[in-house]
Formats: sequence, structure tokens, C-alpha cells
Amino acid sequence: MKNVLVFPAGSEIGLEINNALKYSKHFKVYGLTSTPNHSEYVFSNCITGVPYFDSPDFIEKLNEVIKEYEIDYIYPAYDDIQLFLVQNADKINAVIVSADLYTTEICRSKSKTYRLFKDEDFVPDTYSESEVKKFPVFVKPDVGQGAQGALKVNDAAELKYALNENPGRIICEYLSGEEYTVDCFTDNDGNLLCFKMRNRKRIRTGISVSSEILPEDEKVKQIAKIINSRLHFKGAWFFQLKRNDSGEYRLMEVAPRIAGTMGITRNLGLNYPMMTLFCFEGVPVTVIDNKYSITVDRAFISRYKTDIEYSWVYVDFDDTVHLGDKVNTILMMFLYQAKNQGKNIVLLSRHSKDIHSSLKDFHISEELFSDIIVIDNDKPKSSYIVQKSAIFIDDAFSERYDVSRVCGIPVFDCSEVEALLDWRV
Repeated sequence: MKNVLVFPAGSEIGLEINNALKYSKHFKVYGLTSTPNHSEYVFSNCITGVPYFDSPDFIEKLNEVIKEYEIDYIYPAYDDIQLFLVQNADKINAVIVSADLYTTEICRSKSKTYRLFKDEDFVPDTYSESEVKKFPVFVKPDVGQGAQGALKVNDAAELKYALNENPGRIICEYLSGEEYTVDCFTDNDGNLLCFKMRNRKRIRTGISVSSEILPEDEKVKQIAKIINSRLHFKGAWFFQLKRNDSGEYRLMEVAPRIAGTMGITRNLGLNYPMMTLFCFEGVPVTVIDNKYSITVDRAFISRYKTDIEYSWVYVDFDDTVHLGDKVNTILMMFLYQAKNQGKNIVLLSRHSKDIHSSLKDFHISEELFSDIIVIDNDKPKSSYIVQKSAIFIDDAFSERYDVSRVCGIPVFDCSEVEALLDWRV
């Protein structure tokens, strides 16, 4: 098993790499972050407190982490950090999972990218300030990602202000059409092994939060092949296109890394982060090309930390373990998590039928529980809770109130179980 360090772990890219690798038997994933963030809630192994990458002692501290955790690979998860790591690869005691320096530097600059492909019809028109004769135009940072610092400019005054504010911006033709991302994979022999085109139906802070895989487009395939032929990719990469007023594709940017929304491609059967690591291992990669339709939609997700320490879980059955005629899958997820952690689970119920038959009807094994207690209606559940290092889960407020008051332990209803889930696989 090889050890893989994802940095920065808390970026959308880092979180996707973790999702792609965390179940692997071939790689053990570590997250590295300079500042507290969401990575601490989802990485099983999260290392915090390293300096920012542009600090003078960053490489020294990074090598200390590499030595302590026996890191084999560093997976960059942010554009500037990827470029920095590749530029300093000879000083870093682990393999950087990235394309070579030439490719990384070209992709980090839109002007360099456009110059490389200037003879192709998919490159957008660019202008100097004096060359702009028609508005609107689009200005964006030469070095940047997503929609950060990019804006539509409607007249000469706005253009002058935008360029004075950020002289590093480039001026492009305004593209009014739909925007697309094309997720690509290049094998060790430089072959474009696969590509998947997805739309960007809804964008938030430059990140596609709603997207669907689109049918293969021959023109897009040709663009992908041309880009692949002039740059030196190894593993996953992507590029973004947008249509102009005539419906023609224009290149926005190319990136030699994992995209945060590549999860949709992964769930189509193409695990690009894993495939990329196999490339670096020298293992021939083949692909499974599932043909089903898939859409992703993302929103903020809440994950929680508590300071509760407990060894026992007391849980109700009716309207808790099951909800009507269905098993409460979120609660079952927690119960199996508790079982994995060596906690004891007691089923504490006023169930009116035969509890053993009911468990069988819901395909729930009795072996999940340390004890199964069916109690009389006239006795409070608090009288059966003898363990103090415990929590109690029940849909009934009256039961929770009694247990909280009498036993003094934390109590939860079904909507609160999410606070107990541990996402660090």
C-alpha cells in the first residue's frame, strides 16, 4: 500500500480526491492543511498546522511530514500549489502527482495557453485595450481559476477601470453561450484514453454545483485530441469550453489536475484520481465506459463534531429504527458505525408485536444488538438505562425528556443523529 498526501486537503479538489481514494486497498490517504477546514471532518488521517506553501520554511516542514508519515505521493489540490510543487519537485522527497513543468506552466497562464493554440479555430479572440472596437468584452485574470476576477465589460470606461484594478487581466471576446467542462484522461503513452463532457448548469463561486454528462461530441473530441497532442499530460486533466454567439466552441482554460466536480465522472465508473495514481505506478489503465445518464447537484453539507464520549447506545425501534414500512437508513448507518467502533447497542422498545419477527421483516440482524429489551408501557425507559457512558435515541420527546432528566445522558431524535456520524472512513 502506498501513502498519498492530498494538499490542500480542504479544497473542493482535495475533497473529491479523498472521496475517490478513501475506500482503496492500494492507497492510504492523508490530508494536509495549513488552516482548519472541512478536511478534518472527512479525512481519516488529517495533518494540520503546516505553513502556507509560500512560506520560507514550507518545503522543510513538508519534507518532515513526508518522512514522518512515509509519504510516497503528493496529490496537489489547488492550481497555484500544483505549480509550486512541480517547480520545486527536486527539493521534495515524494513524487508529485502532476503533469510536467512545461505543461503545468502553460496551463497556469491563459495567455500562454492561447498562444500555444493560436492557429486553432477554438481559441477565443483576444485584444489589447486599444484594439477593442466592440462591446461587450470579457476580461479575466491571466492566472486564475473558475470565475474568480472575471467579468463582463460593457464600455470603454468599465474596461479602463477593470484593467487599472488588475493589470494582469486579459481581454477576450464575449462568449454568450453555454459553458462546458471536459474531463479527460491520458495514459502513460500519451494516448487520450477517454473524455467526458459535462455542462455547467449552475455555478457558485466558480464551481459547477449542478452538472450532467452529455453525449459525445465529435468537435469536442477533436479539440481534446489537439490539446492532448501539444501538452504532456499524465493521468487526469480537463478543459473548459464556452459557445460564442454563433454556437461555436471557444477554449476558456486547460488544467492538468483533478476537477472538483469530477465526482460525476467517477460515479459513471471513471475514477480519475485512482487511475492517475495507477499511471504513476506504471500500471496499464483500462476503462469501464458506463452509458447511463447521470446528473450531480451539490449544496452545502453539514458535518459535526461533538465532545460526547460514550460506550453504549440505547435506541428505540418503532418510528426510529424503522419509519413506517421502511428502514431508517441514516440511523442504520450510524448503528453500524457504532458497531465498528466497538460500542454496545441496546434495542429498547415498547413494540407491541413480536420484536424478533419484526426485525426479521425489516432484514435487520439481531446480532447487531448487545441486548434487545421490550418493556411495559407503564414503565419509563429511563429505568432500563443502567450505563452512564451512554446516549439515547428515540422519536418520542416524552421519552427523551425523561431519560435526559433522570439519567443525565445525551438524547437524540432521528433528525439529530447526523451529529453523531463520522465521515472519516
